[in-house]
Amino acid sequence: LSGGRSAFLCLGTILSFWSSVSWVPVGGCPHKCTCIASNVDCHGLGLKTVPRDIPRNAERLDLEKNNITRITKTDFTGLKNLRVLHLEENQISVIERGAFQDLKQLERLRLNKNKLQVLPELLFQNTQKLTRLDLSENQIKGIPRKAFRGIIDVKNLQLDNNQISCIEDGAFRALRDLEILTLNNNNITRIPVTSFNHMPKIRTLRLHSNFLHCDCHLAWLSDWLRQRRTIGQFTFCLAPVGLRGFLVAEVQKKDFVCSGPQSEPPSCSASSVSCPSACTCSNNVVDCRGRGLTEIPANLPEDIWEIRLEQNLIKIIPPGAFTQYKKLKRIDISKNQITDIAPDAFKGLKSLISLVLYGNKITEIPQGLFDDLVSLQLLLLNANKINCLRVNTFQGLHNLKLLSLYDNKLQTISKGLFAPLRSIQTLHLAQNPFVCDCHLKWLADYLQDNPIETSGARCSNPRRLANKRISQIKSKKFRCSGSEDYRSKFTGKCFMDLVCPEKCRCEGTVVDCSNQKLTRLPTHLPEYTTDLRLNDNDISVLEAVGLFKKLPNLRKINLSNNKIKEIREGAFDGAAGVQELILTENQLEAVHGRMFRGLTGLKTLMLRSNSISCINNDTFAGLSSVRLLSLYDNHISTITPGAFSTLVSLSTINLLANSFNCNCHLAWLGKWLRKKRIVSGNPRCLKPFFLKDIPIQDVDVQDFTCDGNDESSCLLSPPCPSQCTCVDSVVRCSNKGLRMLPKGIPKDVTELYLEGNHLPAVPKGLSAFRHLTLIDLSNNSIGVLANHTFSNMTQLSTLILSYNRLRCIPVHAFTGLRSLRVLTLHGNDISSVPEGSFNDLVSLSHLALGTNPLHCDCHLRWLSEWVKAGYKEPGIARCRGPEAMVDRLLLTTPTHHFQCKEPVDLSVVSKCNPCLSSPCKNNGTCSSDPVELFQCTCPFGFKGRDCSVPINSCIQNPCQNGGTCHLTEANKDGFSCSCPLGYEGERCEINPDDCEDNDCENNSTCVDGINNYVCLCPPNYTGELCDEVINHCVPDLNPCQHESKCVPLDKGTRCECLPGYSGKHCEVDDDDCVGHKCRHGAACVDAVNGYTCVCPQGF
Repeated sequence: LSGGRSAFLCLGTILSFWSSVSWVPVGGCPHKCTCIASNVDCHGLGLKTVPRDIPRNAERLDLEKNNITRITKTDFTGLKNLRVLHLEENQISVIERGAFQDLKQLERLRLNKNKLQVLPELLFQNTQKLTRLDLSENQIKGIPRKAFRGIIDVKNLQLDNNQISCIEDGAFRALRDLEILTLNNNNITRIPVTSFNHMPKIRTLRLHSNFLHCDCHLAWLSDWLRQRRTIGQFTFCLAPVGLRGFLVAEVQKKDFVCSGPQSEPPSCSASSVSCPSACTCSNNVVDCRGRGLTEIPANLPEDIWEIRLEQNLIKIIPPGAFTQYKKLKRIDISKNQITDIAPDAFKGLKSLISLVLYGNKITEIPQGLFDDLVSLQLLLLNANKINCLRVNTFQGLHNLKLLSLYDNKLQTISKGLFAPLRSIQTLHLAQNPFVCDCHLKWLADYLQDNPIETSGARCSNPRRLANKRISQIKSKKFRCSGSEDYRSKFTGKCFMDLVCPEKCRCEGTVVDCSNQKLTRLPTHLPEYTTDLRLNDNDISVLEAVGLFKKLPNLRKINLSNNKIKEIREGAFDGAAGVQELILTENQLEAVHGRMFRGLTGLKTLMLRSNSISCINNDTFAGLSSVRLLSLYDNHISTITPGAFSTLVSLSTINLLANSFNCNCHLAWLGKWLRKKRIVSGNPRCLKPFFLKDIPIQDVDVQDFTCDGNDESSCLLSPPCPSQCTCVDSVVRCSNKGLRMLPKGIPKDVTELYLEGNHLPAVPKGLSAFRHLTLIDLSNNSIGVLANHTFSNMTQLSTLILSYNRLRCIPVHAFTGLRSLRVLTLHGNDISSVPEGSFNDLVSLSHLALGTNPLHCDCHLRWLSEWVKAGYKEPGIARCRGPEAMVDRLLLTTPTHHFQCKEPVDLSVVSKCNPCLSSPCKNNGTCSSDPVELFQCTCPFGFKGRDCSVPINSCIQNPCQNGGTCHLTEANKDGFSCSCPLGYEGERCEINPDDCEDNDCENNSTCVDGINNYVCLCPPNYTGELCDEVINHCVPDLNPCQHESKCVPLDKGTRCECLPGYSGKHCEVDDDDCVGHKCRHGAACVDAVNGYTCVCPQGF
């Protein structure tokens, strides 16, 4: 027992250690994952998609036990060092072709325990180092011929516990190094001949628990298994009835019989068994009508021509929904509830003729949605809610004959919208609320020249034209007033009031600025915005800038996954219409009602996964409309009585995953939870130990005691940063290697010592400490002071900035320091101080300027006079230039010597204006920077500190043969190419020899193509693989003439002629008159196999 206990404690210590290691921040590690060396562990996190930002040098990636449903072709882009990939125990049903194309070093891949039904061909063609592949426990129904093409080194392939009923001929032909193959527990009835003949190293084969049909076509398997007694054990026949239960290896060859004439074994197609269970598939048509579907079915047969999805409940058409079905000619998704369509939903469908989308809830057509539909003839978009169409919506639809936009919400249409429709014959535009202003004049002219609008489109506004047919109104009637012009002039871009902010995406009324590394809120947002997405950025402070006063339609704000530590009072002023605010996954430590001022209509407040420790009476003041409040996963240990009293509409509160200390301070909460009919999820106690994990509302009142447990997170002692020491109001953070102001400095600090650190600039946060009398910033790396840096520090008397890298003093750097007595600028790189810089320093008694390279020309004369007037500088500061002033003291040198006689050196002038030296190359725009001296805004095509590094190598189209270029900084050339099928190489310049692993038979010649090959057959053979012997005696090839009999031979044919004919092909009609017996001069007339004598008169 003691040994077991020791082992348990040791294991606990180890787990505790690794738990602490896992939370050490690692550069580039995906959110919530653990990165140690080259291993990335994201298992069991409930992920729904593959996370972004996986380190490029990752060699092992664990994604098992999540909820991932789809693997896209970009999920693993750039992971060229990955060797082990675990994807087991997810919900994966679709893997896009090309998903593993970058994983050229992959050795082990686990995809077991998912929901795969179909294996795309050539899925593993680039993972040539793969040695182990586990696809067991899925729903795979068929193995296509090229499923495993490329993984020639695989040794272990597991396909057991699927629903495999079809194995195409040649599916395993490339697996010459295979040692282990599991096919047990499937629905296999037949296995193609020679399936296992190319596996000389096979040592484990499992075929049991299938439905093997032991007829003449499976006789080969019996011979094969008998020669290898140690593998394929327990492989039984299921049919015919007479052989059921017999081991295949023990059935004699004569017992493998076929009923009826023996023929070629029946072939199967892996794609034909992939029909979704809710649909019917026949004749290349998939029919899913009226089946209650909520999403587009995955894994459809790849060779389908038509799919019918009308009358379902589908809301979204996801990216690449139909891309893989290249032969599609007709798609009908009418009468669903579609609101969102991915821009690439129909990408690559060049054969599509008919697309039916009527009767949905579509409000906007994404840009480029129809670009690839070059064959489209019918497009029905009627009965939707489309309110605008971009001018290039229909570009490329040169063959479209009928377009219906009937019954939508279109108010105007931009000129040129129909220009690409060269073949259009019928157009339906009626039942739209058209505003017939100057922007719609072109449409009237167009319809008069092209009388193709047959639904009777009419004007809705202005009133003077209401209900009149557009095609019958004279051009001069289409006029604009100011408001009409503003409302419709941008409709060709689908922006009805303001353009979309930079770095954001605008679809309908949703403004999506997520994942753009933003550090502050965008300054200009469209007035129509209802849903503002700012999640996954780097915002740390929400400033009170009045942004939401300009957004009267705003209903939802998503600020999750930022770095928000502070919300300034008034930040949400004007946001009375906002109903949902998401602040999940931020760094908030304290929350008070003043933060949420203005959110009077708020109904949902999400504060999950922050660092909140205390909830008091002020926390939610003013939020009377909130119904749902989530405080899940914070650091809350106590809540003061009455903290939720202002939340009068509250119906759901999530307090789970907090560290509640169930002492006397929390006694009220149990009673409150029992009394209120509010969904709470049963929050539990963490302390004291005897109450641990007991729901708070189940704890008796007398058990909430403070005996020896009087802790309360709402009664905190004055804070002090961990890097500092705090005594009364003096905070010392000296020589700690700080690069930024530490968190937690007391607000009432009077003396702050930050010397001997690595601060690159005066921290902006200093302005919050208004009681400061002394700041020591000496021996840091501060290069420039900004204007008004210290303007709030009205009580500051001592400012020490010595031994930094100061180059420039702006004229307003010291504005507001009217109490300053000591200013130390000793040991910097200051050459000039602009006149007026010390205007506010009315109390200054000591100025230290020594060891600075002062340039004592006429511009510094004022400073010489200033120090002489009050003897504020003790006679240490010396001049470094001009040449005549070198080593002269600022205090004692006569002021008339401070003259401007020569040009100032550029190195001196550029200290305060670094852009004068034109540091930005390639026409970059220069701007001053307080930390970096200057910053360059680079033109397109260049990057780097001085814009000297060219980027966007894709401009030159380096990818050959139709390859797609992607900018990739990790690549030495700055780009990588995604090659079309049939090409490979860094620039898609290589057409791999598909004949290396060909199936051509009978000594036929393989001719390489692009992603395929052609077999040139020798004489007497035909077929795609030259595996069929030509029968020259069939009617079209029979060379025998005159009804002679054709006998096929190994090489050619033999003709057996009827009497009277001869020759190789019986083409010669024999002359039977040779040697005839006609007498008395009778004429001989040849016939078939005989002759006739024409007798002379008298005979």
